[in-house]
Amino acid sequence: MSGIDYAAAAPSEPRTQAPLTSPAFRWFFTARLVSLLGSAMTPVALAFAILAASGSARDLSLVLTAHTVPLVAFVILGGALADRFRRDVILRTANLGAALTQGAVAYLLISGHYQLTAIIALEFVNGVFEAFTTPALRGVVPDLVPRTAIQKANSLLSSTRSATRIIGPSIAGLLVATVGGGWAIAVDALTFLVAALCMSRLALPGRPAGSSGSLLTGMREGWTYFRSLSWVRSIVVAFTLMNAIQVGIWSVLGPSIARATFGEASWGFVLGLKALGLTLMGLVMYRLTIRRLLTAGQLAIALTAIPLIVLGLDAGVGWLAATAFLAGVGSAVFGVAWDSSLQEHIPRDLLSRVASFDDFGSYVAIPIGQLAVVPLAAVAGEHQVALIGGILYLVLALAPLAVPAVRRLTHPV
Repeated sequence: MSGIDYAAAAPSEPRTQAPLTSPAFRWFFTARLVSLLGSAMTPVALAFAILAASGSARDLSLVLTAHTVPLVAFVILGGALADRFRRDVILRTANLGAALTQGAVAYLLISGHYQLTAIIALEFVNGVFEAFTTPALRGVVPDLVPRTAIQKANSLLSSTRSATRIIGPSIAGLLVATVGGGWAIAVDALTFLVAALCMSRLALPGRPAGSSGSLLTGMREGWTYFRSLSWVRSIVVAFTLMNAIQVGIWSVLGPSIARATFGEASWGFVLGLKALGLTLMGLVMYRLTIRRLLTAGQLAIALTAIPLIVLGLDAGVGWLAATAFLAGVGSAVFGVAWDSSLQEHIPRDLLSRVASFDDFGSYVAIPIGQLAVVPLAAVAGEHQVALIGGILYLVLALAPLAVPAVRRLTHPV
């Protein structure tokens, strides 16, 4: 297929503020929509497919771990590659690789030739492709739209991501119930292939200026620049701890507390409302212009602490649902603010490397939170851990506002 000309896709003087008027952004948006829908199906499909094939929770744990480990191990290398080579080529290659690995997993499950070792190896490779994809994606938007349209582009992508998290698991559940989890994973493989075809319509800039050194040199340059930005560094450090708390309490203790109190169905309703808040606020951010966008985002993400505190106080499912919706709203504001701030203020030839250190900080402490929360709850009690964790999360969310560079960063209006 012929590519979209870069100069035409993202002119230095924008003629419009609507990202979807750009053919290049439309192809990128379509690729992300399809890929995210497939990825949202995978956790449900893979869990039930592995359990059906093996009957072993241990097998499922090993497969999920095999996918997660390379996200931490290779994301920084992925950032260096994305700043060194054409991002559209990296994304096409990674999506094709993900399509092949997921297709192979689907074949093993559908055909009845279940082999744990083979699936672990395939999911590991799939995780490597994802580690290369994530930093490249973070650097693409400024190449497709003018600087003044970056927030609008990110708000569209945020809403799409949130909507697929609502729709994807439902489709996966239907496929699992009717034809089996292996076929749902086959659909995920197909979405990666479609995404690769859409990405082939892009023609982004080639090798950035200043990228002639080795990969190791590039990673060192990215680390040096990352460390020099106090507004980036302070937020990434805060979120390293915040993600450990959030995932540990919300994903591990939350279902446990729900099962013992108001029930699994109500917990699903709570999760649905949070996803709804994310989706709706993502759409609102398309129209909302805030000069101190990063400050607003940091204040908004503090709302995520409230449902953790409510969970700890055992205030009832009504309060929990309402605050979960607010947490979704806050997460949407922060997500758009953070991605837009990085893309507006970091040079394009360093953007993916800086984003890779952000991704590394986001991933690295999550397993610690998942593992530590159970023994802590055994000693102090689930509600107490949720309450203290929520308060600590609130403090960490607001702490970066003490850094002047965070408060002073401005967004084009």
